[in-house]
Amino acid sequence: MKNMEKYLSLLTGEVDGLLLTSRYSRYYGAEFDIAEGVAIVTKAGCRYFTDSRYIESAQNNIRGFEVIETNRANPYAQLLSKAIADFGVTTLGYEENYLTVAEFQYYEKNLNVKFVPMHKAISAFRCTKEDWELELMRKAQDITDTAFAEICTKIKAGMTEKQVCAELIYCLLKNGADGLAFDPIVVSGPNTSMPHGVPGDRVLQPGDFITMDFGAAYKGYCADMTRTVALGFATEEMEKVYNTVLKAQCAAIAATKAGVKGKEVDAVARDIIGKAGYGSFFGHGYGHGLGLEVHEAPNCNPAGETVMEAGVVSSAEPGIYLPGKFGVRIEDVVIFREGGCENITHSPKELIIL
Repeated sequence: MKNMEKYLSLLTGEVDGLLLTSRYSRYYGAEFDIAEGVAIVTKAGCRYFTDSRYIESAQNNIRGFEVIETNRANPYAQLLSKAIADFGVTTLGYEENYLTVAEFQYYEKNLNVKFVPMHKAISAFRCTKEDWELELMRKAQDITDTAFAEICTKIKAGMTEKQVCAELIYCLLKNGADGLAFDPIVVSGPNTSMPHGVPGDRVLQPGDFITMDFGAAYKGYCADMTRTVALGFATEEMEKVYNTVLKAQCAAIAATKAGVKGKEVDAVARDIIGKAGYGSFFGHGYGHGLGLEVHEAPNCNPAGETVMEAGVVSSAEPGIYLPGKFGVRIEDVVIFREGGCENITHSPKELIIL
């Protein structure tokens, strides 16, 4: 089923139109990425509105929509009102998770329809990926793997976290990334105990762990990967923690398959880390869905009741974080399959000492 057909399948009784305001849903429906715009989907017709900065690109690339320019003389509300009248829309589903209060109040004031919150239904289609989406995600991950191999040749004692981060971004872009899936995390030494630490001016020193969490964006789709490497040498304790995280990740990946709940995969990794004595130092979930967004449903965490379907893409990222000392995270991206999973991350996971 094509993406637009999926959206149209929601137009049954509760709503007769969808208002797509998020970049992600507009991309999913139009299969082309425009930074700003609004789209309306109905069985009688579909229209996509954007401004002069993007109109030429939109008209040349978007199919399945009538593409119309918005400007001061023809604001979004006016164009949407005309579409609502032309298509006979009375109830409009919208993405409440993405609209600000001010944006919703604007639409509610200016559009003569009943609004129905439908974020969950609109985004649910993205939980499983089509084959063409998986190909784009494999490409994004390949770029990310290549960048990791290259950055490992550049890291030296005396560099700052910011300098490593800058080199890493360059490696992603020069190897084919359209952009960044998210702002990279590059932390070192005691800063690695912060799962989402921000690159700073700390100078890398021999005996440091260096954690790098990064991913390429490619044709709208995200990669996500974390590797923790040691600079010069690793202590016995560092090796013990690293190998515990690696064991937990490998066991959970082996348990990853369609038909299991997200919390069941999480429990495999969490049990190993807990039995090793580090349970209180693994605070986040084992994995999250990703695709057009680097964090999207469904999730593999202790609350993950969703039964995973074939085609779900998830991160696999257990970690141990010892405050004031160091932390370790290892992250791959996997595709749930019947009877197992496909790991699309190919970088080595054994401890690398640079």
